Amino acid sequence: MLDAVTTRLNAQVADLQGRVETVAHLADLMRSGRLPENASAIVVPLGFKGGKPADATGVFSQPFNEALGVLLIATAHDKAGQKALKRINPLIREVVKALIGWAPEDVSGVFQADRGKLVSLHQGRLVYQIDFSIIDHVRTPS
Repeated sequence: MLDAVTTRLNAQVADLQGRVETVAHLADLMRSGRLPENASAIVVPLGFKGGKPADATGVFSQPFNEALGVLLIATAHDKAGQKALKRINPLIREVVKALIGWAPEDVSGVFQADRGKLVSLHQGRLVYQIDFSIIDHVRTPS
């Protein structure tokens, strides 16, 4: 699912084209201690929560709500990050617009936006996280 979301954002958000990566890239950035210079995004898994299971004749079914985050990284040259927040607000809206109501091919639900928050303002970089979730179902013979 992370790859599908990454591909979607690279295709749908003009200001991020070619600069959306998965969580593996975040590990590389943290090791190097350097965040990107230009606006970029990293798609990270946030876990899941299982719903109430159902057991029908021969089939076990359970819905689950899978969550992921999109970390937007932007340059912030002012201490409070106000200029960066003004620049990143349109980008936040574009990311939300690209994902809400959409789903990867193999998932039964569609994405919804859950929340957004400022995660960090450090070393001239602003990091803003947008959380999304999608409901899917697992069915297996019982």
